[in-house]
Amino acid sequence: MKQTMDFLNTAGTYYLATADGDQPRVRPIGFVMEWEGRLAFCTANTKDMYKQMVANPKVEICCYDGKGNTLRISGKADFVTSAEAQRKALETMPMLNDMYSVSDGVFEVFCLDGGKAVCSDMGGNVTEMKI
Repeated sequence: MKQTMDFLNTAGTYYLATADGDQPRVRPIGFVMEWEGRLAFCTANTKDMYKQMVANPKVEICCYDGKGNTLRISGKADFVTSAEAQRKALETMPMLNDMYSVSDGVFEVFCLDGGKAVCSDMGGNVTEMKI
């Protein structure tokens, strides 16, 4: 988990892919934390991203570390929204306080379940990382 978190934090921006029916949708996100031993991200339940993950929880995240390495993480979105998870997210990234607050009815936290993380370098070497 630490190696995956370190890679994501180094990248800073990751791209989350969801499915909108049969159309893939990709958007940048920039928040990650560890929640109860799992990777956790956040969004608003007013966004298409949220609606797409509710309809089809299979997602993939991809990022680049600027040194020739990419990380792809696949899994299923599992919404774990609670006041505790929201508080931890707001502490982890204080700028989220400009958009969300605990128990605001909009702020959602989700983890990735049943997935895997694969790191690849420009030489084609592939390493599986723990999530």
